[in-house]
Amino acid sequence: MKVFMTGGTGFVGTYLSQELVKQGHEVTILTRREKPPAPAFPGISFITGDPTQEGPWMGAVPEHDWVINLAGASIFSRWSTGYKREIYDSRIRTTRNLVIALAAGDRRQLLCSTSAVGYYGPRGDEILTEDSPQDSYFLATLSEDWEAEALKAQELGMRVVITRFGIVLGRGGGALSQMARMFRRFLGGPLGSGQQWFSWIHQADQVRAFNFVWEHPKIHGPVNFSAPEPVRNGELTKALGRVLHRPTLLRAPEFMMRLVLGEFADALLTGQRVIPKKLLDAGFRFNFPTIEEALKDLLEK
Repeated sequence: MKVFMTGGTGFVGTYLSQELVKQGHEVTILTRREKPPAPAFPGISFITGDPTQEGPWMGAVPEHDWVINLAGASIFSRWSTGYKREIYDSRIRTTRNLVIALAAGDRRQLLCSTSAVGYYGPRGDEILTEDSPQDSYFLATLSEDWEAEALKAQELGMRVVITRFGIVLGRGGGALSQMARMFRRFLGGPLGSGQQWFSWIHQADQVRAFNFVWEHPKIHGPVNFSAPEPVRNGELTKALGRVLHRPTLLRAPEFMMRLVLGEFADALLTGQRVIPKKLLDAGFRFNFPTIEEALKDLLEK
């Protein structure tokens, strides 16, 4: 099988592409670099292009069986007005161009386009599934518009799966590496009240979920890529402390987080209690359903 991937050089894409080629698939990664990096694994190739701009790269998209859209500017930064526009435009334009590229082909493909559990907005203790309504703050509005662009591919006869990611926990980068670094320096602790929900997924289960979606053609539309047992930030903090053998008493005050991170702090101080109902109902079983199991696997080995 041939896979076309945007965002394939990022934290999630690097691991996903390597795992897919280990399974015998061929992966083409779109990169902005004029001189692409040397492939880390046989079966990975690169094509140069800017996904936010139409260009020759689009001609390669119809040649693939599966398109995975991971591209977008990182949200883990202080949100100025200009940077929020960059976050928004990078996702909307990339997804729009992919759909245009798919329209030039003559076969039915699978488009897996990323979204996020931020779609649901800050909802307190409410249990959220794929059927829960969207909220109105920035990440929710962004996710709604992002998903709408991808779903236009259904009009072309494509199967579209919207992968709503929880926070991906893995080795070699991402949120866990940043958190573990702080805890190892005895600087770890709850964020704000610690009562906000944290929806997450182990990177190995994320890859398995992608494969599961590919193998089950009846799955379409939004799918929560998050573990079945979300935890509060305080529970996550305690679990990290236990695994790393560090104290967890240094709380990050809300006012300080807002001073440093601006509006982005609200995304960390609120959360979503998300359940992967579609995956569970379809028979998917997580290898790492609990935060303790995930952290032990990722940090003790």
